[in-house]
Amino acid sequence: MPGTPSPDSISTKLARIATLAGHRPALVLTSLAHHIDVAFLRDAYQRTRKDGAVGVDGQTAAAYAATLEANLQALRDRLKAGTYKAPPVRRVHIAKAEAGKTRPIGIPTFEDKLLQRAVVMVLEAIYEQDFLPCSYGFRPRRSAHQALQVVWDTLTEMHGGWVLEVDIQGFFDTLDHGHLRTMLDQRVRDGVLRRLIDKWLKAGVLEEGRLRHPESGTPQGGVISPLLANIYLHEVLDQWFETVVKPRLHGRAQLIRYADDFVILCSLERDARRVHAVLPKRFGKYGLTLHPEKTRLLRFQQPRGSVDRSTRPATFDLLGFTHYWGRSRRGSWVVKTQTARNRFRRAVTTAARWCRHQRHWPLADQQRRLNTMLRGHYAYYGLTGNGRRLAAYRYEVVRVWRKWLNRRSQRAHMTWARFFRVLERYPLAPAILTHSIYRRAAKP
Repeated sequence: MPGTPSPDSISTKLARIATLAGHRPALVLTSLAHHIDVAFLRDAYQRTRKDGAVGVDGQTAAAYAATLEANLQALRDRLKAGTYKAPPVRRVHIAKAEAGKTRPIGIPTFEDKLLQRAVVMVLEAIYEQDFLPCSYGFRPRRSAHQALQVVWDTLTEMHGGWVLEVDIQGFFDTLDHGHLRTMLDQRVRDGVLRRLIDKWLKAGVLEEGRLRHPESGTPQGGVISPLLANIYLHEVLDQWFETVVKPRLHGRAQLIRYADDFVILCSLERDARRVHAVLPKRFGKYGLTLHPEKTRLLRFQQPRGSVDRSTRPATFDLLGFTHYWGRSRRGSWVVKTQTARNRFRRAVTTAARWCRHQRHWPLADQQRRLNTMLRGHYAYYGLTGNGRRLAAYRYEVVRVWRKWLNRRSQRAHMTWARFFRVLERYPLAPAILTHSIYRRAAKP
């Protein structure tokens, strides 16, 4: 594109911000918005998803790209003049793992996503210097699989221990704006960026034709929401746990957090109970509530000898996986993971719903889409030891595919024999393991 600077110019800006923030952890940055020029917005456009649902204005990414340069220049001018108006977020509800329950998702306009992405790029350069290693969610070069690896390593080295499984009740809906602004003041006081963040917090939610302006929370689905959540929980939980709690404990303790999902692993029961007792008070101070039923303390220690059903060790869920003790091929006890039941059911339900609504598509198109679905499932859930659940998921996809192909007309004619011939011509991707978490041998 004519006049486009090299990618290094954008990365150099971000590197300078990161270096300044890293070398001076107490520095409050007051001049940042000037970095967001047209070239910076163009780079943010490249990083913004183009296949998402449309916001309240109905504008698609393709329509925005038709006059991209003019749109970016106009956006930059409104940003510089302070006249940018954050549009309301369109809210939809998606099914949760629990039957009958839904999760609200906010859908900003495409231009709003683009500008949020640009602001995130600037703020990320700063806060990545502050965030602690225990945080894994929505951060560059960090993933859920890395968090699961730490869980496995820690429990293996401790031969189990005590697990505090925590659920924050309605976190994205109850995040306190006043506390968030105070936390941002410690690092970022650029007037342009802070006014933008305030506009997004106050933009309102459009749901079923009604516009509401919640006094707390940040809509899930916004590009900037995960970063604001990390900033909030970095102050509320991460720093507090590492600097205040851990020095007062007698045994080993490890926090693993992915966005608002986290567990605390303790080697000693008394440490676990102390943390369990003080955690609600800490979160209550910042307007957050722990779910009384989903927050629990459980003993997760390595079994001794044979185990029957009545004495089987407890299990816990994290990031879509159930963690439990099981026998390795050599017969020793190891921490294992498998797809959590609720995630398994949800994945099967999603596949069945798709097969039902697209059963009249050409078989080749159905095969391609189902293989994309299967490979995406394997890419996340394909951990060592989860082969049976992967195979079970593929079997369920095969079953529901045949079921709905058999209902493409009023006459049922897709027998299993005929369907197997279809599978020979249009095979589905086999279940494969994609990640190994057994990087270290368990200590004797």
